[in-house]
Amino acid sequence: MKKTLISLAALLTIGQMAQAKDYLVQLTPEGMQSFEQFKVMVSGQDSAVENLEFNNWVQVKMQDELTVQSLQSLKNSKLVKHVQPNYKLSLLKNPNLLKLNQQQALKELAKNQKEAQKASDNPAIPAPTRPGSGSDPLFDKQWGMLDIEAKNAWKSAPKQTEMVVAVIDTGVDYTHEDLVDNLWRNPGETGQDAQGRDKATNGIDDDNNGFVDDSIGWDFVTNDNKPYDLKASMFEMIMGGGNPGHGTHCAGNVAARGDNGKGVAGVAPNVKIMSIRFLSEKGQGTTADAIKSVKYAVDNGAHILSNSWGSEGEDNNSAENKALKDIIRYSQSEGRLFVAAAGNGRQGGGYNNDTDSKPAFPASYDMDIIVSVAAIDANDALGSFSNWGKRTVDIGAPGVKVFSTTVGSKYDDKVMSFLGQDIYWDGTSMATPHVAGAAALYWSTYPNKSWQEVKQALISSAVEVPALRGKVSSDGKLNVNRLMTY
Repeated sequence: MKKTLISLAALLTIGQMAQAKDYLVQLTPEGMQSFEQFKVMVSGQDSAVENLEFNNWVQVKMQDELTVQSLQSLKNSKLVKHVQPNYKLSLLKNPNLLKLNQQQALKELAKNQKEAQKASDNPAIPAPTRPGSGSDPLFDKQWGMLDIEAKNAWKSAPKQTEMVVAVIDTGVDYTHEDLVDNLWRNPGETGQDAQGRDKATNGIDDDNNGFVDDSIGWDFVTNDNKPYDLKASMFEMIMGGGNPGHGTHCAGNVAARGDNGKGVAGVAPNVKIMSIRFLSEKGQGTTADAIKSVKYAVDNGAHILSNSWGSEGEDNNSAENKALKDIIRYSQSEGRLFVAAAGNGRQGGGYNNDTDSKPAFPASYDMDIIVSVAAIDANDALGSFSNWGKRTVDIGAPGVKVFSTTVGSKYDDKVMSFLGQDIYWDGTSMATPHVAGAAALYWSTYPNKSWQEVKQALISSAVEVPALRGKVSSDGKLNVNRLMTY
């Protein structure tokens, strides 16, 4: 065994250059039993090795690129089952930002240095408040909630529920006035410990889940317990790679608090939001961190996972991302519904995920647990940017000019206004949390249903619309009122 490991490490310096420095390696059971030796041997070649604690997957970060020959030798080792790049994942690009004239925008920004900059520090996690009562004053701005007949659906839903939706994204503004009272609070990290200290801040992993003081979720970008939604600067957003406060907007669509006299309401205004950050303020993440995020959500009690991210068909071989497929299969094995955005096309133009050579992932993976969501506008038209697919996309939901919560206890349907152009919150990213919230509302009302029954109810209760006929498996759009009576 030792000779095999030594030769494996030595192979990391031979041959022509490969294309990556960051790999995911799935070890065989024999290789996993020898993981510490594997780690020492590979680390001796200026690399860092991390056990992802899932299905024998480990991450290997090399200082130098693996060579073609050594990569093939690694794949052929008896200790190794599979080797792949640690594929990049990202926010789905806002189609309106793609249409902005970047050169003109940069000139304007150069003149005006007063653009808002991202927050420098994550704020402290607040305690729940005592939510007030009364209507949600901005509810009428939420055309999507009106379209899906959310208010009628709420009449039959429970006022209190422990149903949890994990928003796996750029984090959440957990100080937001309309979200703070619907945050998931980790029961193992709340209350006081034996010494009378607050478990949420005592620096101890009180529930022994491997995460210290994870009272509302986890940040897998910076590996800490404050998954705050850090906005990018206007410059970064205009250049197409910045986070506009994406996770906060998605969270509000899922479960902004209802009837509290503040702002808006989510589709499921009483369910809990688990805050998970794996996409940075640049809007970028990795497969390794997606694996950690999904596993955290599943292992810590989320019933539904809302995923407004992925590949837009531009990542080479992303369809072969076995590690990502494995973690979604884990979600299925544990019965946790995986709701995913169908994708925003290329350069703002949608395409057919069924037939395109580079469909959007993970929404197009052939797995029963996935509910793939397209975007529609207020006129029941398919968003011009939205992907579709009779086989790979399930349902349409509001995804154009969506009004929801934004960072800083604000609300808007615009990302920004610049050079006389309004950049709206458009995307299958916005449609996805509507469906995740609908699934949560239904499941909290019928807790004995299986995930298969929840998914079937979502699809079967959809309202058929001409623009979606033949383009999604349900031929229609989300209607929560019909869903609740299905």
